[in-house]
Amino acid sequence: MDWIDIGTLEDIPRRGARVVKTARGDIAVFRTMDDKLFALDDKCPHKGGPLSQGIVQGESVTCPMHNWVISLATGEAQGADHGCTRTIAVRLEQDRVLLSWPAKAMQAA
Repeated sequence: MDWIDIGTLEDIPRRGARVVKTARGDIAVFRTMDDKLFALDDKCPHKGGPLSQGIVQGESVTCPMHNWVISLATGEAQGADHGCTRTIAVRLEQDRVLLSWPAKAMQAA
């Protein structure tokens, strides 16, 4: 696994997301109000809605299509809904956001 630099913390709005295009599909990188970072496949497990366009509340995101609430930490649907989207390791080093990804599988958009 390699760590890929995708930009600065300030590139991601608080309570928002940035999309990173990869050969394996889009990755949504989320920033919470208290600057925690999470990364998920940018697909709701329900109907594939773009989670990056959802509303971030605490450590969850609400899908803009059908209001499913997804845990940013686990990728799992909350409440009565069932399903899961893949999580990707993300870390912050000196204000740079790094994603863990297999070598040569990713290109930042």
